[in-house]
Amino acid sequence: MPVVHLLDYAAGNIRSLVNAIEKLGWQVEWVKTPADVHKAEKLILPGVGHFGHCLTQFANAGYVEPVREHIKSGKPFMGICVGLQALFEGSSENPAVPGLGIARGRLERFDNSNKSVPHIGWNSANTRKDGSQDVSIYGMRPDSKYYYVHSYAVPYKKGELEKDGWTVATARYGDEEFVGAIARDNILATQFHPEKSGAAGQRVLKAFLEGNRHATIKDLTEFSTQEGLTRRVIACLDVRTNDQGDLVVTKGDQYDVREKSGNAVRNLGKPVQKAQQYYEQGADEVTFLNITSFRETPLRDLPMLEVLRQASATVFVPLTIGGGIRDTHDPETGKTVPALEVATLYFQSGADKVSIGSDAVTAAEQYFSSGRTLTGKTAIESISQAYGAQAVVVSIDPKRVYVESAEATPHHTVATSYPGPQGEKYCWYACTVKGGRETRDLDVIQLATAVEAMGAGELLLNCIDKDGTNSGFDLELIRSVKAAVKIPVIASSGAGNAAHFAEVFQNTNVDAALGAGMFHRGEWTVKQVKEELQKTGLLVRRFEEDI
Repeated sequence: MPVVHLLDYAAGNIRSLVNAIEKLGWQVEWVKTPADVHKAEKLILPGVGHFGHCLTQFANAGYVEPVREHIKSGKPFMGICVGLQALFEGSSENPAVPGLGIARGRLERFDNSNKSVPHIGWNSANTRKDGSQDVSIYGMRPDSKYYYVHSYAVPYKKGELEKDGWTVATARYGDEEFVGAIARDNILATQFHPEKSGAAGQRVLKAFLEGNRHATIKDLTEFSTQEGLTRRVIACLDVRTNDQGDLVVTKGDQYDVREKSGNAVRNLGKPVQKAQQYYEQGADEVTFLNITSFRETPLRDLPMLEVLRQASATVFVPLTIGGGIRDTHDPETGKTVPALEVATLYFQSGADKVSIGSDAVTAAEQYFSSGRTLTGKTAIESISQAYGAQAVVVSIDPKRVYVESAEATPHHTVATSYPGPQGEKYCWYACTVKGGRETRDLDVIQLATAVEAMGAGELLLNCIDKDGTNSGFDLELIRSVKAAVKIPVIASSGAGNAAHFAEVFQNTNVDAALGAGMFHRGEWTVKQVKEELQKTGLLVRRFEEDI
């Protein structure tokens, strides 16, 4: 079996990359010390998170010169995400830390005045030569979309990198065109994550491993080459143990997951098989929410960890895990295990993001009571600092509280088109904890802005009033939260058909939308939803079966 070496010097989900490589028939060996670099015939440098943190670790570990020598020798080298960023001269994310300077240019933060940052989702990698589309490099195609997750990018300036012999693939986010990939001689580097980009990403990895740089493609007129970020459709699996102790996918109304007759936990399938099914239907991400809530400790939740391991071996799109990501007491050792260690356990098992729920509410309450002081000790802050903001999703469970007027409450209100039971024309959204069972005196805007300040990279915006109703998303809630934050927002709760997805994308500027029960019950497939979205002119990623 052929061998490729991986240099894991930074935090992140490396398991998915290993799984993707092994699926292609290659064996992974690890570079554990700088002295091991010379053994590598093919070397991959992944990286996730903060440029300064990653490059400082990289330099302090003594890898700079050995990696330079590997590249100079002409041996194949691939950089992924921060692995691409490392090749440039530096980044405004941390100007004091230099890059390797192999490619000219510096990374700049995306302008968030008219779009969400981080840039999360599926975008293009269209090859440029003198500013025009050219043949594919390493299997990249103009009709494919690739998974990106980053806040900083190299702005594309026509002809500058090409003057130095680089072939460049670009993507566009809003009005900004940026470098999605570069290739020259023995080097390939991608800002996107090929291991999370489905068959399109597998094709890029395969071409690199086989040394097939100049794979040609068919006549470009056959392909849709519309640039920009697609609308993400996410499949969500509520997972819990049933009365027999087995993990099952379930769904309920307002979090009641027991059947009305017999009182058994509603069983809609097995988590790994469901995740695989949605991946094959074209889901852009899969989210596991463990609603058992780890009643003892997530450190002993071995079945859920195994679900992640098995899912990440065959599902090559981002995986999010939620439930129990907090400081936890280990009953076997008697010690408190920090949330960062709990999150690390899930990242090592195959998760790309962790979702934090009730603990985010507590952290926000403390944030406001302390005069908006950041302690650096909350789960959100510690995980974001180690793995990057893109790895932290905050799941919000708000419910409507109706009032007569905006002046009747100190909270952020919405003038609603759906009056309350007494004809109230205003409402505010109260945050809840413990699966909606407890309501707090904290509104959704307070929570959203607090966790954004703490370093959350994305919001999963549920709505208890809409959960299980199949009546569509709460557009008023979504608009109010999107207006208050700059980070991406995922709409959740209420989806019953494809028209609801079209409605939320057309009538709000939400970044993604999530479905659960309608998929689990087989009423709609992800593929069918995307086909309906395409008919309305919305840009979505098509599922690719072959590599």
